[in-house]
Amino acid sequence: MFGPRVRKSPYHEATVAAGVSAFTVYNHMYMPISFGDPAEEYRRLTERVALWDVAAQRQIEIVGGDAAAFTQYLSARSLGGLKPGRARYAPICDHEGNLINDPVALCLDDDRFWLSIADSDLGLWAKAVAAERGADVRVFEPDVSPLAIQGPRAEDLAVDLFGAEVVGALGFFHHVGTDLDGIELVLCRSGWSKQSGFELFLTDGSRGAELWDTVMAAGARFGIGPGAPNPAERVESGLLSYGSDNDSTTNPFEAGLGRWVDLDGEHDFIGKAALRRLLERGVERSLVNVSFVDADGSRLAGVLPLEHPRSARLDGQVVGELRNAVWSPRLGHGIGIALVAVAAAVPGTCLVVEIDGDSFSVVVAPEPFGTPRRPIPPS
Repeated sequence: MFGPRVRKSPYHEATVAAGVSAFTVYNHMYMPISFGDPAEEYRRLTERVALWDVAAQRQIEIVGGDAAAFTQYLSARSLGGLKPGRARYAPICDHEGNLINDPVALCLDDDRFWLSIADSDLGLWAKAVAAERGADVRVFEPDVSPLAIQGPRAEDLAVDLFGAEVVGALGFFHHVGTDLDGIELVLCRSGWSKQSGFELFLTDGSRGAELWDTVMAAGARFGIGPGAPNPAERVESGLLSYGSDNDSTTNPFEAGLGRWVDLDGEHDFIGKAALRRLLERGVERSLVNVSFVDADGSRLAGVLPLEHPRSARLDGQVVGELRNAVWSPRLGHGIGIALVAVAAAVPGTCLVVEIDGDSFSVVVAPEPFGTPRRPIPPS
């Protein structure tokens, strides 16, 4: 049942009217995850255009005289040279080097930043660190609620909504303040899929239903429909799901984020010393993609998508966990993501997992399924 403890997005009523069939709770907010037809939602995302309520992807705003330096202190990736209108994928670690979030950092101005966060209480962390350091910043959650359009026709829709000049000027992870029929928002070329897409960061939550209806009406000729971040497409594409693919002790090297950790730079950041020690000691685990050997869809139908992490064994010994698994419409067989010991991470290694009393064999695949793991490309 719905209650006041868990927040609702500005698009909540619109998603209910559109036939939402399931929600999850993400950043203390209800987030739609299905509209009742997973196969059609996958086709919509990969062939046309889907509209996603991702308001639960909350923003942490950092503003003030020390905003640039403080945001950099949080981020394991160098943010040097990040200019207004640009964004970067910016993994954040705790003092032990554990990955605690993998946000996108958006620079709104020289002294104003947003961290577009995955599911965690990163805002409380940032507030506490700012207070302890005496930083000249204000850290808070602004009234900002992303609405995503994703799919091969997303660019056409964006041009219809905002004009070719505005859209054409946006490179990947570029953003610009604009409006749509008087509704103020920040438009960013981004999104949690490997399809073309944009995120509309609504800056007035009272106008959520208006924005949803406006985008839906404009997208009708492109075959738009409601959807949600798609588990099959994201595993096929190798997109990291923070908190789902990793556990609380995973460091960014294990999660495949090493290219976004700048240990050689002059800037200091939380966890830098610990990450150096981890590299000196040697990375012990790796996040890998796996394919189910048994391609029988009827056998896998009862266990996929995976509800819980399952132990993965090599020669009878537990070497890690199968963290997620889904049926891939594109590949026609089951695929998943496992966090395993480096010795078991070699492509071609066969692992055994037990799901609901039945044993399945999975093989470590190239990263991921022929393309490099790239949670979000660099700006």
